[in-house]
Amino acid sequence: MTRKQRRSVFIFSGLGVLAFAVGLVLFALEDSIVFFYSPSDVVEKKLPPNQRFRLGGLVEAGSIERGEGTLVRFKVTDNAKTIPVIYDGVLPDLFREEQGVVAEGKLDASGQFIADNVLAKHDENYMPREVAESLKKKGLWKKTDTGESGGGEGS
Repeated sequence: MTRKQRRSVFIFSGLGVLAFAVGLVLFALEDSIVFFYSPSDVVEKKLPPNQRFRLGGLVEAGSIERGEGTLVRFKVTDNAKTIPVIYDGVLPDLFREEQGVVAEGKLDASGQFIADNVLAKHDENYMPREVAESLKKKGLWKKTDTGESGGGEGS
């Protein structure tokens, strides 16, 4: 084998090992990668049951129903589509109707979102960035009383 051939074999072997390592990392991270969707996105993309994702929008007015213990049912809307959510756990103190929320979990076979984590806004001008961008894209963004867009950190 000539020197040029050995160098080529070494380079291609290194690229093969690198590609294999990247493949292993992506495979290992597959379950922890969670995408964000608004209720309209969920309906349009017809996401399959048991696929983990983040559902973001506003808690629909009059939709909060408390069950036994820590079971809570509510609806998340982007003012175009609405998805029912079931959450069994302690909600954040700032969770309330008509406020921004991001719930992490998966759809069941009936189309209800089973959340295992719920995040709420942290002050009167904050809404999760993904929620604000989704509402702006759909033309459903409301201005705050101060005339600012209230789009979250850095907006």
